[in-house]
Amino acid sequence: MCNYSNDNSACIDISGQLFFLTDSRYSIEATEQAVADKIVISKNIPKTINNILKKSKITRIKFDPYELSLGVYETIVKNSNTQFVSKPYMFKLRRAIKQPHEIDLLKTAINIGRKRFIDIKKLLSHSNMTEQKFNYKTIEILTGKGEQQLSFSPITAFDKNSAKPHAIPSLDKLRTDSLVLVDGGVKYRHYCSDRTETYIDHKKPLQQKIYDIVQKAQHTAIKSAKVGMKAKELDTIAREVIDTAGYGKYFSHSLGHGIGLDIHEYPIISSKSPDMLKEGMVFTIEPGIYLPDKFGVRIEDCVVMKNGKAEVL
Repeated sequence: MCNYSNDNSACIDISGQLFFLTDSRYSIEATEQAVADKIVISKNIPKTINNILKKSKITRIKFDPYELSLGVYETIVKNSNTQFVSKPYMFKLRRAIKQPHEIDLLKTAINIGRKRFIDIKKLLSHSNMTEQKFNYKTIEILTGKGEQQLSFSPITAFDKNSAKPHAIPSLDKLRTDSLVLVDGGVKYRHYCSDRTETYIDHKKPLQQKIYDIVQKAQHTAIKSAKVGMKAKELDTIAREVIDTAGYGKYFSHSLGHGIGLDIHEYPIISSKSPDMLKEGMVFTIEPGIYLPDKFGVRIEDCVVMKNGKAEVL
């Protein structure tokens, strides 16, 4: 809303007047970058919000209960005559459809991430490297040694550990024939990318078979996505490919999620999602099959709904 954020800030819209609040550490940045009618520097943001609302004399204001801690909320509403109306996820819902300039920023983030994955793949030649070291090197590569921030802590897993969708790096060592799963992304001007590649040993029939099934599920979902379709229908389309192949019970998570300023946004692409696909939405498509004590395969790309269909970014 204000084209700027940091780790201690708030935004209030009072009858069309936008207030951006932060502390003195960010006063220069906020003045230079924040788009707001009034920039307020405060030592106690919740208390200052309380005072602003009292002075404004507005009787009703909406808030997202998932964006406020209980302690902050109690300070804001203390002795206030304003009615606070809970609107869960109202900002994320507002951000579900991206504007053209946002899609351009996402494209840039995704392209940076894609190029960095080329260098990550080169790590596969370093046999005897532990998962922990591989994870460290992945972070170094993804960030461009500090040029970009990470979208999230990357997932790097070898062999049996890759059967855990959100595996924690271990001391297991990379072998010349290891299956390696890498899930990571970077930020560009606050917008996130997200990508998963699974590197298999093509000489191992089961690994090749599972990879081909997952890839088919992903390609089928991408080709099938249409504006006006329910998100849960898209999840079903991909899931049916894996079910038909006999591995349905090993696809343990949703097909995808929206992506933008946060790594997880709307729409939610799951079997229970109430969301509908709309023009301008950006989300991941990431089917997976995870065989306990063997390995896991996940393939992930980001798509944008454009001209009525999904386009890979």
